[in-house]
Formats: sequence, structure tokens, C-alpha cells
Amino acid sequence: MRLSMLAVTFVAIGMPVAASAQEISGLAAMHDMRREKGKLCMSDHWHSGSGVGATKDAAQKAAIRSWIDFTDLEYGGRWASFANAASKKISYSKESSGWSASVEGRPCYR
Repeated sequence: MRLSMLAVTFVAIGMPVAASAQEISGLAAMHDMRREKGKLCMSDHWHSGSGVGATKDAAQKAAIRSWIDFTDLEYGGRWASFANAASKKISYSKESSGWSASVEGRPCYR
């Protein structure tokens, strides 16, 4: 077996789990990982995004798009699903011109 085909990551209880090199290639490989609910997640690395919109929903969508775009740029599309992110948080504030939203979460790969 070629070493480049396997990488070791850790599950939440600290047991090593084999993950394919494709899952943790590029910049993602520099972060600690663990398995959570069937996903491979960055254990201590968070991404954030922010957005504004005329409605709360529009601001949330813009903030999530910001999170997705940055995560995709840094780690690729397989990591860039906010729906798959762990420890998601969303906050809002009402502005005079509409809404502002902020999101954060740890990137995960399913």
C-alpha cells in the first residue's frame, strides 16, 4: 500500500481512522480532523462568512454564500457545504437598510 493513499485522522474519542488522501489533500491536510456523525470534520478550525440583505433570509443566504465561497477557495468544493459544516452558528442584526447576518462553522467532508 502506498503511503500517499492513506492519511491518519482522529475520531472524537481519539481513535485513529484511515482517511483517503483525496479527502484531506491540499490545505485541509494541515488541520486536525475527526469523524463526526459520518463526516470528516476539521476539529478546531472555523470559517466564517457575513452578508447583508433587505430581508433576514436574504442576509442569511449571502452570509452562507460567503462561507461557501471562501471554504471552496481554500479547501475545494468537497469541503464547501455549509449544510455539512459542524458547530454551525448564525447571528443577525437589524440595520437601518435591512439585515446583516454572520455565520460560522467547521468545514466537514461527507
